[in-house]
Amino acid sequence: MPAEALTLSAAPTHLPLPLYSARISAGFPSPADDDLEGTLDLNEHLVQHPAATFFVRVQGESMIGAGIHHGDLLVVDRALEATSGAIVVVVVNGELTVKRLRIAGERVWLLAENPDYLPLVIREGMELFIWGVVAHAVRSF
Repeated sequence: MPAEALTLSAAPTHLPLPLYSARISAGFPSPADDDLEGTLDLNEHLVQHPAATFFVRVQGESMIGAGIHHGDLLVVDRALEATSGAIVVVVVNGELTVKRLRIAGERVWLLAENPDYLPLVIREGMELFIWGVVAHAVRSF
């Protein structure tokens, strides 16, 4: 399984930006609504537990089936419970990666969301540390 690197980013800051009440059509265009609904601070929208939240940037393509692509910024919350099926940021034997967590009884797997990557079975003697649960992915175009 190829290793993927994640880079850590700085803590959130307060930055309220305008939020318009108009909805954007993804089909046929409609007349624009110039009504300002208020402001939106993405930290308030994306960060539920500020003291337990950090950002990482994805490197690699193992999670493309989950909509997580190379270069995406992940919002990771350490206060969320890492349950089976959650997408988690983990350290496995000293390597940082993002994968889907699968737990069945005493067995634990880290699953890629790309068929080019094999599941990683966590075996006795392997070091596994869960850094947090991915709460959001932010993509730039």
